[in-house]
Amino acid sequence: MERRKRPQLTLEPDEKAQLEQLTRTRKSAHAKVRRATILLMYSAGRKITQIARELKTNRPLIERCIDKALAYGPVQALDDLPRSGRPPEITDDAKSWVLSIACQRPADIGYAAEVWTYSLLIKHIKTHYQQAGHLCLSKLGKGRLNAILSKGAIKPHKVSYYLERRDPDFEEKMANLLCVYKEVAIMNVSQKKKRKSATISYDEKPGIQAIKEVAPCLLPVVGKYPTRARDYEYKRLGTVSLLCAIDLHTGGAIPLVRDRHRSKEFTDFLDILDGQYPADWKLRIILDNHSSHISKETRKYLAKKPGRFKFVFTPKHGSWLNLIESFFSKIARSFLRQIRVDSKEELVERIYRGIEEINQEPVVFRWKYKLGEVAAV
Repeated sequence: MERRKRPQLTLEPDEKAQLEQLTRTRKSAHAKVRRATILLMYSAGRKITQIARELKTNRPLIERCIDKALAYGPVQALDDLPRSGRPPEITDDAKSWVLSIACQRPADIGYAAEVWTYSLLIKHIKTHYQQAGHLCLSKLGKGRLNAILSKGAIKPHKVSYYLERRDPDFEEKMANLLCVYKEVAIMNVSQKKKRKSATISYDEKPGIQAIKEVAPCLLPVVGKYPTRARDYEYKRLGTVSLLCAIDLHTGGAIPLVRDRHRSKEFTDFLDILDGQYPADWKLRIILDNHSSHISKETRKYLAKKPGRFKFVFTPKHGSWLNLIESFFSKIARSFLRQIRVDSKEELVERIYRGIEEINQEPVVFRWKYKLGEVAAV
């Protein structure tokens, strides 16, 4: 018969409930779950040898867990006790120096790299730590370096992007544009009055590549090849530009594909718009600040049609406020994605065909964000 050298572990109702809940969860660490199971079994009167046999572990582990619970309490026994260990070898001054290096641009220090890699950063530190007076960094490795950078919330190997607001009237222009969208939404809901105007969102999508395959494309085979297969090599046949507008009332898209997108192509597009709507309608066009939109040729064209067009410009570096960008994203993810053609003419034809298919079931694009939400961007 086993002699009990340890007192019985008595659990309070809330402690028992907490331990039982821990043994049922799948998100807790395995070590915590095992310790909770040990304490529950021991408090129920099970012997240490029996617990070790059922959990397929050793007696010393069971004894350490029970002794810790008797000394500090069952809940505290679930976690590892703090260890004294060796004092930290890397001083705070050394860590600050490492962080200051990580916040610099490698190219400014004489390296070819634009951003730091862990290997390059360690190499630089080990080259200059003695000169900087931080001898504790002599054995710095990637693990300790990662700990220092993580604690400083620094990721020198990554780049995030932001958009600088260079237009001094950004907020005013943005508010004006959002008011236009609100007005369009009200007009679309209320069809009591017959419209005598149209609001159109316009932009260009340049650089659409005509890419030709130089080897046969292999189609999927059921049970054998799940995807299409392409040769890595291809031939570039040139690029085209898509000049396009969407009617914010009907959702219909009006395309024009040309090799370039100069003032000549823009005025040609205005001619197409002019022919799409009744002569007595006012056409309000939302567009960006591209040079072709304000060029001498464009102003000369507009002078011949006084009162027909009204331009609403997005702020500089604010083209994302233009709803046509959503349409461009849609076509890029649909028929332009992975497109391959035998000629530029085929690319032009397929762009027109793809937009025609979209126009069969047009979608009215709406601005979804409130002014306060956009201002916080």
